[in-house]
Amino acid sequence: MSKTPSDHSPEDELLAEYHFDYKKAKPNRFASQDETQKLKVVVLDEDVAQVFTTPESVNRALRAFIEAMPR
Repeated sequence: MSKTPSDHSPEDELLAEYHFDYKKAKPNRFASQDETQKLKVVVLDEDVAQVFTTPESVNRALRAFIEAMPR
């Protein structure tokens, strides 16, 4: 017998929010292997994210830090 919309269980419902554990993430083996641009995902702590609100501001601060580092 096929399920009707009224036959769904509570497990079928979407949650309001999902938390993804990035430490368990693996590269997508089906993604393009093009090396022209590699994007990295970094999760910022809340206090840092309040200061650096855009990817551009984070990159600008990190590039300044890299330039200031002794070689």
